[in-house]
Amino acid sequence: MGQLITGPTASHGRFLLGHVPCLKAAAAVFSSRRRGKESGRPDGGIGAATRGPPPSSLLYGSTCRIRPHQRHAQNATARAALPSSSSTGSAMATTASSNTFSFALRRLPLDLEGGGSYYSLPALRDPRIDKLPYTIRVLLESAVRNCDEFQITKEDVEKILGWEKTSMKLVDIPLKPSRVLLQDFTGVPILVDLASMRGAMSELGGDPDKINPMVPADLVIDHSVTANVVRSDNAVQTNMELEFERNKERFTFLKWGSSAFHNMLIIPPGLGIVHQVNLEYLARVVFNRNGLFYPDSVLGTDSHTIMINGLGVLGWGVGGIDAEAAMLGQPMSMVLPGVVGFKLNGTLRNGVTATDLVLTVTQMLRKHGVVGKFVDFYGRGMEELALADRATIANMAPEYGATVGFFPVDHITLQYLKITGREDETPTIEPTFSSYLELDLRDVEPCISGPKRPHNRVTLKDMKADWHACLQNKIGFKGYAVPKDLQDRVVKFDFHGQTAELKHGSVLIAAITSCTNTSNPTVMISSGLVAKKAYELGLEVKPWVKTSLAPGSGVVTKYLRSGLLRYLSDLGFNLVGYGCTTCIGNSGDLDQIVADAVTENEIIAAAVLSGNRNFEGRIHPLTQANYLASPPLVIVYALAGTADINFEEEPIGTGKGDRPVFLRDIWPSSEEVSEIVQSNVLVDMFRSTYEVITKGNPMWNQLVVPTAEVYSWDPSSTYIREPPFFKGMTMDPPGPRSINDAYCLLSFGDCVTTDHISPAGSIHKDSLAAKYLVEHGVKPKDFNSYGSRRGNYEAMMRGTFGNIRIVNKLLGCEPGPKTIHIPTGEKLYVYDAAMRYKTDGQDTIVLAGSEYGTGSSRDWDAKGTMLLGVKSVIAKSFERIHRSNLVGMGVIPLCFKSGEDMESIGLTGHEQYTIHLPSSVHEMRPGQDIVVTTSTGKSFVCTLRFDTEVELSYYDHGGILHYVTRKLVNAAC
Repeated sequence: MGQLITGPTASHGRFLLGHVPCLKAAAAVFSSRRRGKESGRPDGGIGAATRGPPPSSLLYGSTCRIRPHQRHAQNATARAALPSSSSTGSAMATTASSNTFSFALRRLPLDLEGGGSYYSLPALRDPRIDKLPYTIRVLLESAVRNCDEFQITKEDVEKILGWEKTSMKLVDIPLKPSRVLLQDFTGVPILVDLASMRGAMSELGGDPDKINPMVPADLVIDHSVTANVVRSDNAVQTNMELEFERNKERFTFLKWGSSAFHNMLIIPPGLGIVHQVNLEYLARVVFNRNGLFYPDSVLGTDSHTIMINGLGVLGWGVGGIDAEAAMLGQPMSMVLPGVVGFKLNGTLRNGVTATDLVLTVTQMLRKHGVVGKFVDFYGRGMEELALADRATIANMAPEYGATVGFFPVDHITLQYLKITGREDETPTIEPTFSSYLELDLRDVEPCISGPKRPHNRVTLKDMKADWHACLQNKIGFKGYAVPKDLQDRVVKFDFHGQTAELKHGSVLIAAITSCTNTSNPTVMISSGLVAKKAYELGLEVKPWVKTSLAPGSGVVTKYLRSGLLRYLSDLGFNLVGYGCTTCIGNSGDLDQIVADAVTENEIIAAAVLSGNRNFEGRIHPLTQANYLASPPLVIVYALAGTADINFEEEPIGTGKGDRPVFLRDIWPSSEEVSEIVQSNVLVDMFRSTYEVITKGNPMWNQLVVPTAEVYSWDPSSTYIREPPFFKGMTMDPPGPRSINDAYCLLSFGDCVTTDHISPAGSIHKDSLAAKYLVEHGVKPKDFNSYGSRRGNYEAMMRGTFGNIRIVNKLLGCEPGPKTIHIPTGEKLYVYDAAMRYKTDGQDTIVLAGSEYGTGSSRDWDAKGTMLLGVKSVIAKSFERIHRSNLVGMGVIPLCFKSGEDMESIGLTGHEQYTIHLPSSVHEMRPGQDIVVTTSTGKSFVCTLRFDTEVELSYYDHGGILHYVTRKLVNAAC
């Protein structure tokens, strides 16, 4: 019996690296796909089923993948496929001869285009492997396969083998992912950096063409579309035209990058959301690189990259700066994580959705505490979850705080393979985990989350009471401090000739959007059925509620066109585009009449969306209460028009014949939904969607781009500007920089998010970024979003800490993007204060509470911080990706000691701070104590959050980009 990369167990739903039949089956997928297409057989990837479907429909979660090298070759805008060699045998021989663990290389016992090889973990003959969590085995295989005693050493492999003990010691290990995944908001600044690095390479005497992705990089343009036009049959086309009109410079730059950089695939706009496209198309599951087979693994520049964990592919979000280094062939240094085992039992009750389940899981894991950890799901309950349900749970790992939420490959994933006669076997040893949680799926109740954080789950039956408590509570994550006599006030106004009314809790935005839910046919079919039943009973959505449907791929509209899409449109949920839209703040403007009514009467308005994030200021500036809900509940709340309702006791509205209509009257049963999914979600829908995905659209294809390999920067551009990161760079690392008598630029409490630090949504007309754009000839209607301006450092610097909801302690409780310039006591915009400090040669720091930088992964949250002159952030704790981003930009992250914070030490933020650093990086070590003293005579000790030796090297060089550039120049000499 040989050994394989992945292995299932039908009885326990496990993934076992080192088990034979599964790699054999998975590898066969790549060959059978091509043969299937030629012979007329169904062409599908490793997919999933609904609960008990027939074979004809089991592939809806992940189908019709083209082999990786074929896909890149078919991309009209991609340049150069994966590296090739004259023969498979010589390529493998080279790999084996340079690898310490070449003895573990095994031939695949398959006739697979001349045969292939893989690294066998059982060949290591180490009993510790059997007890490793599944996710750790993937890290182990990668380390074994890439062990060259330079970037990855035998000692690194030993650390992973000893995970049960070493994970408690916070040891660091290197990881080389199989590929990198980007979206355009994070992808544009990465390509800008790479283009700038080419210029720096040239100036330092290196070869600019050395700056190229060395691992496959996929970029999906999905973050630029905005729901400007809604409730219209022409909304898709009109919104796309507006998208291209606003983003022509960005799209032209991206199209240039697709031809200038090797090994990069770019999916044009209007074709889907990155994580849904990754799940349904891009993910390989098993890589075949020149005949060497190995598990797919991915690092992405969006925190929800982890959605792919639902497919049994290990991946997660990292900072854009780390992603750049990985693209350039550098191993990512990471702390070997603890792994939480989450056991699932039972079956979801009738009518309970995957969204209800994920919000419950999110709350449980947040309470347990999984920040910086992997979560491995296991148990018999997994057998009851379709792959799309698993992907929904994996998608929200950032919201429950984990690095990974992993579902191993099991019989659900492998049903397609088993149909073709492949077997499986059952391992006898259960892995060891750092800690354990358990959930009976029968205990999950219908729920939503909000109004300001994803893990603040509220059961549907308790929603009305919770809403009234929020109005009453003091200002906070669950409070608005509305005076008692104003809580029930109703405001009436004229809405284009129709009498309208608003009150606290009125729903103004209802959006079915985000890969979290639109990738799941069950909840999307449910939403269609709810719309159908509501329409037939005579319910309508009030015209001042902004409704929209923005799915993550064209597959969704194909199966909804089976008879349900028209009912969604009848209720105002017209298709507005294929992209993230409302989930990332691209909600578009509210009708001005409604906006004025909200502003003038200080209404706490609500938004309900099927997304994954609902932080303050993210969805829309005028919706202070934002709730996450399943797609069918989004429709229900749009119909009700308010968050202030108990659906068990109160009707949603009045239908035909003045009959009250309740939630129970329109909510479909699980059996009803399953029947439609099985009969309408078909393999051909995936095939036809993804066969044309790289062909673009007429507007994309008509873009004319330059052909030079070194980008020619346009100084008049307001979208793409050469960043200043490499100006004045020499080959000598600058080393540690002293921080003396620094002023506090900003002082924050807990849970400051990346949306607070570097907004992605609309640019407010009164902001400094807006002023800058106007000065450069941009009209307000063309401001676009902060996310779309990330290629222009001037706009992004002005937007850093520019969220109108951010609360700076230096200003008391007053929200907004201003601060106190300490030396003069003036109240200034943050950017203006920072520039004054820089002009005067004064260093600055930021003080913060716990979970600083939580939210979406954004490199500009660190780039903007650095460009404003901030030398260090001192916080109670950091979100994982944001801490890494700060390190990558040379900003020092420091943590208060346990039990200490600004209040306990007695810091006001008006002091000056000196951070006592060693004069040489060789005197520094990860996690060491650093003494901070103030001008008022206080002294306290912080933990240096450079977590690995490699991160110290980045700091020594002034940041990761400078480190990589110098390394590439030296390598060429």
